[in-house]
Amino acid sequence: MVALALGACGSSTSSSGTAADPASAIPAAAPVYAGANVRPQGSEKTNALAAGRALTHQANPYLRLLAALQAPGAPPLGFARDVSPWLGPHGGVFLSSLSSAGALLPLLAQGLLGAPSSSSAGAFPFGAGRAQGAIVLDTSDLSKATAFVAAQAGHAGAHAASYRGVAYQATASGIAFGIVHRFVVIGSESALHSVVDTTLGGAALLQAPGYAKLLAHAPAGALAHVYSNPTAGGEATAKASGLLGLLAGPRQANISLVAAASSLEIDADTITSASTSTPGGLLSASAEGAKALSGLPGDSWLAIGLAHLGQSFGQDILGLRELATLGTSLGGTPAAGSGGGVLSVKSLLQGLLAPLGVLAANTAQARQDFTSWMGSGGVFAAGSGLLELKGAVVIESKNAALSRAAVAKLAAALQRAGDGVQAARVPGTEAAAAVKVSGLPLPLYIASGHDAAGQAKFVLGLGEASVGDALSPTSTLASAPVRGTASSALGEGIEPSIIFEVPTLLSLLEAVGLTEDPTFSSLVPYLRSISSIAGGGHTLGGEVERFKLAVGLHAAG
Repeated sequence: MVALALGACGSSTSSSGTAADPASAIPAAAPVYAGANVRPQGSEKTNALAAGRALTHQANPYLRLLAALQAPGAPPLGFARDVSPWLGPHGGVFLSSLSSAGALLPLLAQGLLGAPSSSSAGAFPFGAGRAQGAIVLDTSDLSKATAFVAAQAGHAGAHAASYRGVAYQATASGIAFGIVHRFVVIGSESALHSVVDTTLGGAALLQAPGYAKLLAHAPAGALAHVYSNPTAGGEATAKASGLLGLLAGPRQANISLVAAASSLEIDADTITSASTSTPGGLLSASAEGAKALSGLPGDSWLAIGLAHLGQSFGQDILGLRELATLGTSLGGTPAAGSGGGVLSVKSLLQGLLAPLGVLAANTAQARQDFTSWMGSGGVFAAGSGLLELKGAVVIESKNAALSRAAVAKLAAALQRAGDGVQAARVPGTEAAAAVKVSGLPLPLYIASGHDAAGQAKFVLGLGEASVGDALSPTSTLASAPVRGTASSALGEGIEPSIIFEVPTLLSLLEAVGLTEDPTFSSLVPYLRSISSIAGGGHTLGGEVERFKLAVGLHAAG
């Protein structure tokens, strides 16, 4: 429920509703909760609209999220007509299980990037076989809110029901509509029951210790936030996956969105303790990530410092796979007859992730052969044109003999998967192999060697020159201006562990026609709106760490 009401200006409210935080009506055991200021005022509203317009090039980039309230069978909603008359300042949505999180991503992505809500009625996320959870909205006019809920329930063919003395309506497929303690609640029937239980004295999320601790550290002016707790709701053995796992791993986390006129800030705050102290890799607050980035080639336009890969590599690759799947699915469907040997964004992603998946396999043998010797590492891409393009994954080794042996073991695994493999000699390395990985336009070189300081390193490089640049760069990011610029964008004294100059990537893809790829082309206008991405983390104190992403935006035309 991100900023449903940004398009409304000056609408009147009355005191017949509630100004309470929806988290006061949501069970403490909810593993996922997203809350938002749905009626921002002043600079918060101005900044949110400016950032949304810069990213999407739409006059009102948030109204498509009305699809989340459009019940099956209901006509398209109009904000001014149907929602503004009763909506209060606060809104939220919660899920009863982590496994339901994936059902909401397509809806949110479609609302922000895809078709208007008039074509999205079939995407209603709750009910039998779908997400278990509910939307909970503050009300400014209770009678008008009641009329809205009754109308949506009628369109969906709902029947009268009650639970613990609270009347509501429900469909045969388990979608419930009701007013609970002056909140509008629309979602799965079991979730509405849990809201009733909470308002009648059950433990509420608002008072949960972890949620309260994270909320106390949240940045000022946050437009929306997402809280996740993988161990809540009886999911003590669950592991966060997908985007939430990428941002927070197994920890409790609160991810806040702060908008400015020319940037978006995403702050992922996590609670660390003795039981959840596994350091992250891709999005880690550890200083090791920033240190690893500083040693990457100084002309890199993409650089990611990775901390403690031996402990986090598998989770990072899982998150990257799901992120890649989401990105290509949003892009569209490949044209008929495409595929085979045709270069595409999807084939590139699959080709790059295939060897990483072997390294990160969750088996005893893979852990012994690969992750057991991994320290910190990094990923870089450099070169502004195709002829000088270089890129590699560089991993510090804690055992040179094991990482040297891993060259042949990884090459053999890729050969068994059908890739062509041949021995190679690369200056400055002790072992090397060249692999023709399906989907990649250049041979992938697997090599082990030492850098100038004598540190043993394992390299996966696109082309032989990338291996040399990984082990012996002519300059490093430690003294590069782009690193200082990224640090300034992040603020809070944070040193960057992610640097990404988006226009350079788009220029390279455009040179080979991949910006027209059907699985990617619809995302290109949004990527063209982004100038840069910087990321890095630090400790806030009180067992809370923050990883921040600062997304620079071009002004809307």
